[in-house]
Amino acid sequence: MTAMTPGSNIPLSAARVTVDVAAPVRLDVSGLLLTADGKVRSDDDFIFYNQPSGPGVTYRSGGGTAPDAITVDTTAVPPGIEKIVVTASPDAPGQTFQGIEPTATIRNADDTSVLATFTPPQLGTETALVVVEIYLRNGQWKARAVGQGYANGLAGIATDFGVTVEEPAAAPPQPTAPPQPVAPPPAATQPPVTPPAPPAAPPAPATAPGTGKINLDKGRVSLQKNQTVSLVKGGRPLLSQVQMGLGWEPAYRGKDIDLDASVIAYGPQRNHIDSCYFGKLQIVNGAIRHSGDNLTGEGGGDDEVITVDLGRLPQDVTGLVFTVNSFSGQKFTEVAKAYCRLLDAATGEELVRFDLTNAEPQTGVMMAKLIRQFSGEWEMTAMGDFVKSRTVRGMVKPAAQAL
Repeated sequence: MTAMTPGSNIPLSAARVTVDVAAPVRLDVSGLLLTADGKVRSDDDFIFYNQPSGPGVTYRSGGGTAPDAITVDTTAVPPGIEKIVVTASPDAPGQTFQGIEPTATIRNADDTSVLATFTPPQLGTETALVVVEIYLRNGQWKARAVGQGYANGLAGIATDFGVTVEEPAAAPPQPTAPPQPVAPPPAATQPPVTPPAPPAAPPAPATAPGTGKINLDKGRVSLQKNQTVSLVKGGRPLLSQVQMGLGWEPAYRGKDIDLDASVIAYGPQRNHIDSCYFGKLQIVNGAIRHSGDNLTGEGGGDDEVITVDLGRLPQDVTGLVFTVNSFSGQKFTEVAKAYCRLLDAATGEELVRFDLTNAEPQTGVMMAKLIRQFSGEWEMTAMGDFVKSRTVRGMVKPAAQAL
């Protein structure tokens, strides 16, 4: 076994290697496949807990009791990929590596024997690290200790390597929306303005100023809390089947987390129509279906999935609120990586994503809502609002108030 120092490298004696990164706190570990210019080819080359596999590279969750890991099969890495970087960042938002010594262990993936270890020295304000890299040089695969830190978190790494997952932050240009709330007072000026921009008029009343609502024309959308996206693509409302995937994991070294995902359907007057959850897997004549209960939250990917056929929803269903509850009483401060994402059920394409970036010591959270507009399209808004409730029944009233 070799104890590596920054900049040192070793030839790989195994075709398949696993890199895990351990620390006293839970870390998010990811891998990026890079070309000769040091960039990813597309977002598909970013391998992490919710996109756990790519060509020759896979992510494995430690489930909170062991380190997350990236495995590289050098025989399956596609031509043109010359480097795989392994990154790590503390799971807790805003936490730095100050006082935390992460250690990367490079193993033979087939027999788990240790090939090398690396502990980056003198860490401080960094909130993300490129820890090691697996790279191709003169036909030989090698591993190099890096230890490069970023003060702006995983988003800084993503930007450097060409990943567009931070593109939702492009919503900030929308702060030009606040002038719109100022515009209404001169009501006399609105009639001439409205005819040129009728498409923008319906969404405006449904969205708080500055929330940065967009549509699906530019591809996958990542939302921040209270932001809204119109489910319109190519000028046409999305009225096919969609799936709301909800996922979570235990906090570092935590116990299994048995959370329950649900959706509550409401009418035009915020009246409760029905709730779909693990005890009632179908509502509104099967237009809304639940995948069933997940008892642990272990592993990457969605833990529970709710399928909604937007085109089959009765007209009296005008609002859907997606919730997650902890019936066992565990608080969301004991949960890591909670998120929801909307997918096209036919293709599996991820349309919208919302990562819960804060936590409160409560047992329920309203993750997102879908609202039917007068024009017929649906809008999705990221919520992230916590509620003291262990069951979906206790969420009905606060969710109605949030519509």
